[in-house]
Amino acid sequence: MKAINKILTFFIASVWIVNGFFCKILHLVPRHQQIVSRILGDNYSNILTNSIGILEILMAVWVVSGIKRRLNSITQILVIGIMNILEFILTPDLLLWGRANLLFAFIFIIIIYYHGFILNKKITTSH
Repeated sequence: MKAINKILTFFIASVWIVNGFFCKILHLVPRHQQIVSRILGDNYSNILTNSIGILEILMAVWVVSGIKRRLNSITQILVIGIMNILEFILTPDLLLWGRANLLFAFIFIIIIYYHGFILNKKITTSH
């Protein structure tokens, strides 16, 4: 159980780091800023994209810290759900897999739920 926990912690944090640092802060994936621009406006899209990237890196740190894991999981699920629904409706043409992105978001949400609630409970009760 502890090994699965570590693997999932690393995986979840890695998703936030890749999307926050590489895609948004380093702008290695320009469509991320295009999505922000279309949803929130072009005037501040660069600063907003960088800010979102920083927040995603902070989310990764929170995941790794293990502090308030359930609150962290709920926060991640809400952020991913809201973000992906907005993108599904407003910018499907800019998504890597179009509207199918919602499926990948849902799978990621299930992983986060398992990690934060089910696995956490199994580890806690086995002590």
